[in-house]
Amino acid sequence: MQIQTIQYVENKGWSVDTFPKMDSENTLIIVFAAPEFIRNAAPIKELSQHYPKSIMVGCSSSGEIFESFIYDKSLTVAILHFDKTQLKAIKKEIKNPEDSYACGKYLADELKGKGLAGIFVLSEGLNVNGSELVKGLNTIDDKKVVITGGLAGDGSNFKQTWTVLNGEIHLNTIIAVGLYGDSIEIAHASRGGWDIFGPERHITRSKNNILYELDGRPALELYKEYLGDKAKGLPATGLLYPLAIRTNKDDSKQLVRTILATNEKDQSLTFAGDVPLGNLAQLMRANFDRLIASAGEAGESSIKKIITKSNKDALPVACISISCVGRRLLLGERTEEEVETVRETLPAKAHQIGFYSYGELSPYSTGQCDLHNQTLTLTLFYEN
Repeated sequence: MQIQTIQYVENKGWSVDTFPKMDSENTLIIVFAAPEFIRNAAPIKELSQHYPKSIMVGCSSSGEIFESFIYDKSLTVAILHFDKTQLKAIKKEIKNPEDSYACGKYLADELKGKGLAGIFVLSEGLNVNGSELVKGLNTIDDKKVVITGGLAGDGSNFKQTWTVLNGEIHLNTIIAVGLYGDSIEIAHASRGGWDIFGPERHITRSKNNILYELDGRPALELYKEYLGDKAKGLPATGLLYPLAIRTNKDDSKQLVRTILATNEKDQSLTFAGDVPLGNLAQLMRANFDRLIASAGEAGESSIKKIITKSNKDALPVACISISCVGRRLLLGERTEEEVETVRETLPAKAHQIGFYSYGELSPYSTGQCDLHNQTLTLTLFYEN
């Protein structure tokens, strides 16, 4: 396996004089792009034209991760030339969020087959219900298949997101690539780093991603009670106070949900993922040091799954870091610390690219894929 990372920065151009000679049917090119490139797609098309045999997937972002740094107005690119791993990429248009489950199932059905080891998904970020998309993807028969990815971003604008397949930009489209064979190893990890506070309450009234009542009380009213003066800034201040949900008290898996909107009329809160009726919910608040420390924990956790002491220094690993835009808005100037922390955990020959997203797709620790908010997720690709 060979890995090269390159980037394109607006007004500067490409970081290399010539593109690496790695074009093949076993080459996967991953591109994360600033949203402005929808108006200037020439660099994306140029990259695709140079690699006509390769599969190229990508999406718009809320910040591009390149090795140990974060950029805006750039393209960050990883070129992965596999020795034995086979690839297949498909796309599916999503007309409205209600189609999310069907789209996920379609992608799973089209990619399933002998030797499928993993699916990497890059989805439209606004016109989709990420929870339902994941449910559709999880219908795949083989539970050993690792599903990871993220929802495209649009900076902090939340107006338009897009995806890329083989040099073409697509609106309202989900892209998925399947990786096949016995040689590919895929590790993953997800970490939050939030503090939990206040009592755990039952979700007593909800519909999909809209929360109406907690313990029989109006959700917005209760939220305001906890936030005090900071409630005046909702929904923006909601980034500081996401919600942790789990199915019951015996469930060790807590998923994080971020507020997208409030409704004074019916006292409801709209979240970036489903808040199922009957689940338990608890408020969370930001702990800056723990947010950054959790990035290192994610890196260490993912590395342990595929790397031993004997192969650590010699191993070429591609690390795809996908972190929530909410974390970037919260951490501000300290955001780059979480990217640096991840890079420090990786082997010397590893390469890191990634983006800030509107939602992260990854198993919680093991098992099926989940939708996460306010979370840093890592996907590591390596051929044994």
